[in-house]
Amino acid sequence: MSVVIGIIVGLLILMLLVTGHEFGHFIAARKNGVEVEEFGIGFPPRAIAWRKVDGKWRRIKKSEWEKMPGEGLVLSLNWLPIGGFCQMKGESDADTRKGSFGKASFWRKTKILFAGVAMNWLMAFIVLTILAWIGMPHLVPNQFQIAEDTQYVVKTPVTIGEVKEGSPAALANLREGDIVRQMRYMGCSEADCEASGGERVQITTTDDLLAFDAKYAGQKVWMTYERNSDIMTSEIQLNKSDDEYVLGATIGGVVYYRSTWSAPVVGFMTTLQLTGETFKGVGELVWNLFSGIARQLNFFDSGARQSGAEAVQKAGDSVSGPVGIIGVLFPNMMSSGINTLLFLTAIISISLACMNVLPIPALDGGRWLLILVFKLRKKKLTKETEEKIVGRAFAALLVIVAIVTVLDIVRLIR
Repeated sequence: MSVVIGIIVGLLILMLLVTGHEFGHFIAARKNGVEVEEFGIGFPPRAIAWRKVDGKWRRIKKSEWEKMPGEGLVLSLNWLPIGGFCQMKGESDADTRKGSFGKASFWRKTKILFAGVAMNWLMAFIVLTILAWIGMPHLVPNQFQIAEDTQYVVKTPVTIGEVKEGSPAALANLREGDIVRQMRYMGCSEADCEASGGERVQITTTDDLLAFDAKYAGQKVWMTYERNSDIMTSEIQLNKSDDEYVLGATIGGVVYYRSTWSAPVVGFMTTLQLTGETFKGVGELVWNLFSGIARQLNFFDSGARQSGAEAVQKAGDSVSGPVGIIGVLFPNMMSSGINTLLFLTAIISISLACMNVLPIPALDGGRWLLILVFKLRKKKLTKETEEKIVGRAFAALLVIVAIVTVLDIVRLIR
C-alpha cells in the first residue's frame, strides 16, 4: 500500500514541478507580448476546459471544443498526470504574426525560453528555505550550512547499505543493516592506540565516516559497529583514494539541521550546491558513457574492453527515469519522512532546470541555441528546418527515455 501511495505522490509532485516550469513560460510570454493560446495541467486528452465568453470565464462543453466559443486563453485540465504545457501563438521562430513567439525580439524569446528554468530553480529555493527552517536532511557531502546558526538533530544512525563484492567492506564481513558507531586508525595496537597517537572518531553522520575514510585511505582501520544489538569490531584494509571506492559499501543515515535567520541563505546556497552537483553528475555520466564505448571498441586490449564495460555500466546505474523516480525513489523517500521527500522534490526541480539548460534542440536551452546560431549566421530559421531539427532531437530523447525506462523496470523487479 505504501508503494502505491508513494507512486501517487510522486506523480503529483512531478506534475506540480513540470506545471510550475510551464507556468514560468506562461508568465514570461504574457509579460513580453506573446499570446498564450492554452495553458494546461496534465497532458491531453483534455478533460475540462474554460474560456472567457462575453467577458466571463465559463466551462466549455466537450461538444464545443472544436469550435471553441469565446476568445483568448484556454485553461484546461487533462487526463495524463505527467506534467503540463503552455501553448503559445506561433511557436515557430519563422512565424511573424502579431502576438506570436516568432515575432518577439531575441531578448524576449530568451526570457520566455529560460523562464521555465528560472521557475524550477525558484521552487527549489523555496522548498530548501522552508526545510532549512523546519529541518534540512543532511544528504550531500559537505552540504552547506552556517555553523553559528545550525542546530543538529540526528534522526537515524549511520548504517551500512549495499556491500560491493570483493570490497574492503565485504572482506571485513560487513553486512547490510550494520550500524557504524566508531572508526579507529590502525597505526597502533588496540590496547595503546590513544597513547601512540591513534585517532578514534565517533560516527554520528555520514560525513564523519566519509571524512575518516578519505583521511586514512589505503590504511588499516578498525570499525566498531552494531549488529542485532551486538557490538562488534572488524579490521578493514581501506582502498587507496584513487581507487573506484575506498570502503566499498553504500551508507545511509539521516541528520537534520535547523536554521533561523540564515534559512534563506542556506536555501539559496544549497540550491547552488545541488545545481553544481547535478551538472557534475551529467558530465561524469557523459564521460563514462562515451569513454566506456570507445574503450569497448579496443579489440586489442581485453583489459580496456572490461574497464569500458564497467564505465558504461556505471553510467547506466547513475541514470534514473520516470519509472525509477516514481516507482522506487518516491516510495523509499516517503518512508524516510516528509522532510526527505521535500528534499527529493527540490533535487528533481533542480534537475529539471539543469536538463532544460542543456543545448539539446528539443529542450529550452537547445531551442535558444538554435535561434541564436541562425541569428548570428543572419539566416532565416524556417519552420521546416526548425521542425526537422527539433523533431529528430525529440525522437532521440524518446529513445533515451525508453532505454532508461527499461533499465528502471529491470532494477524495480530485481
